[in-house]
Amino acid sequence: MRVRVTSTGLYLPPKVETAEDLAPRVGRSVEWILERTGVFERRVAEEPVESMAAKAAALAIGDGPPPDLIVNASTTPRQALPDTSVFVQRELGWEGIPCHTVHATCLSFLIALHQVAALLTVGAYQRVLIVSSEIGSIGRNWDEPESAVLLGDGAAAALVERTPDDEGSALLAYKMGCWPSGAGLTEVAGGGVLHHPNDPGTRREHNLFHMDGPGIYRMARRRVAIVLRDVLTRASWTQSDVDLVVPHQASGTAVAAVARYGFPPERIVNVVGRFGNTIGASLPMALAAANAEGRMRRGDQVLLVGTGAGLSVAAAALRW
Repeated sequence: MRVRVTSTGLYLPPKVETAEDLAPRVGRSVEWILERTGVFERRVAEEPVESMAAKAAALAIGDGPPPDLIVNASTTPRQALPDTSVFVQRELGWEGIPCHTVHATCLSFLIALHQVAALLTVGAYQRVLIVSSEIGSIGRNWDEPESAVLLGDGAAAALVERTPDDEGSALLAYKMGCWPSGAGLTEVAGGGVLHHPNDPGTRREHNLFHMDGPGIYRMARRRVAIVLRDVLTRASWTQSDVDLVVPHQASGTAVAAVARYGFPPERIVNVVGRFGNTIGASLPMALAAANAEGRMRRGDQVLLVGTGAGLSVAAAALRW
């Protein structure tokens, strides 16, 4: 599909929490935190998700006109109703632009990109803004130290358009798989009808983040290999053809493990140490950071890959 990411934007909340700050709270050493998660600092939001989203979006839009579609690719909503995308549009000062959410946990941006590419390809829209904004820190479970010190907050945005005739940018291949047998490995059980706030049996911990990191790693390892092999084959690439790999920043261990699939570490974007795991904003924040650092040029071959709750795995091959 002949589409391109025209521009990106990255927003980091000002407040920083370091491993030193969190060690006493979780009863672990700084060394334990770094060994288990690889995260030495993360940002903690003191503003709403729509505010962060709008700031990232403004950077991606720049001086250009508003988009003709807004897709909120996020997991942590502002409220149950209306959809968070409505508040993002309000924060940006726009009216009348269609907007909706793609909610697929940590894969929200990647799946939204695929869907937006299809909409652009058939001519339904011409200029689409994808924005991911997450406040995972509010749901940290301090009784689960490993996940509590992993999560961070932040936002990123990407403007996606059809590729001009004189350029070669394209989404070359995409693959997603979901294995519900892993649904219990990562979850927030509350917030829906299973453990509704009005249910007297609902407990506080139902609204906190739960993750079985080792279980996810064991289950995802082989499935990521399958998805990557499929995407590389469809794109007619080998590992050596990939100029840059942008993975979901699940943890330091998970990002380092990407090299085991045949990619040199220097070609893998790794920002998890600075940002933590920012859920659905994780992958686009890594993408926006790499773009801001000049690590991608038009024509480069870029691989996006990640895992999400479900258990889900997805990857996409882009000619940047």
